[in-house]
Amino acid sequence: MAVIFSLSFSASAAINSAAIISSTLSPQCLEYKIVGICYWLFCTPFGCKVRTSTKVRHYVPDAVVASYSDTGLSPWTEMSGLGSPNAMAQAGNDGTTNHIGENNIAKFKEADVIGHPGGATFSQFASASGYACKGATLPLVPYFLSTLDPIAWRYGVPEAVYPEAFIPGRREVGSTMTGNQWGNIYPRSGFLHQTDDYKTGAVIAQRAGDITTRNGQIHVYLPMLATAQDGYWPAGELKEGDAITGKWQELTPTLSQSCAVFPSSGPQVQAQDGGYAWALWRPYSCCQRRGQTFLGSTDFQ
Repeated sequence: MAVIFSLSFSASAAINSAAIISSTLSPQCLEYKIVGICYWLFCTPFGCKVRTSTKVRHYVPDAVVASYSDTGLSPWTEMSGLGSPNAMAQAGNDGTTNHIGENNIAKFKEADVIGHPGGATFSQFASASGYACKGATLPLVPYFLSTLDPIAWRYGVPEAVYPEAFIPGRREVGSTMTGNQWGNIYPRSGFLHQTDDYKTGAVIAQRAGDITTRNGQIHVYLPMLATAQDGYWPAGELKEGDAITGKWQELTPTLSQSCAVFPSSGPQVQAQDGGYAWALWRPYSCCQRRGQTFLGSTDFQ
């Protein structure tokens, strides 16, 4: 923990898997709570009885979401090769005329959504609080690579004509009313008109998370959705600004031990190479199976 804390104030341009795994030891991101009671029917040849188990709710680090300015330059060093250029996705970086007075440039970033590598470490950490829920992803599995989704990611087809893309106030990170509007979710592509590079990276990460936590989107991806089972309630769709659906832990350029939603109020360090990464934590509820038949549950709130 001391090593993790010392890393919190560094502004390294890249991060490795070891540091990402260690970052799962965050009580604030975990947010472990006992929320109810589950009821199970347990039967033997001698009769049946009702057993109970504790229903818990906590967040799970499902994925590492990276947004970066050029193909092959993901800040996650071991996974950077997954975003290498291909025939339809070459290079990247910002669109600008280099005019000295320009302040409305179109920024571009690639994005990766990869299964969080810290599953085993996190499970041990979460189990110390009690029964722990499983997440929806597998470690190191790529759920979205923008370089493999070039039509939608580089041209905004067809989401550029969706109502959310041109109606002000719909699906936005922040709000113009409060003066902290970071950008729009739609079209969920790699381009954004934003002068702040950190905010651009955050909005692009939110877009990638938005895609991968839904079924049937017009993108090339794998959905990060688990199936509800008896005594298991998985996370659903991610919604910007709503911590109940998911929250973000910054991994680089600074390594944080807390989670927040965008727009966040903490330090916003600009990455010199335009590379950013966050862990996406999502809420799950579950209870230990104590019988053959699930009878239901009662929540305290």
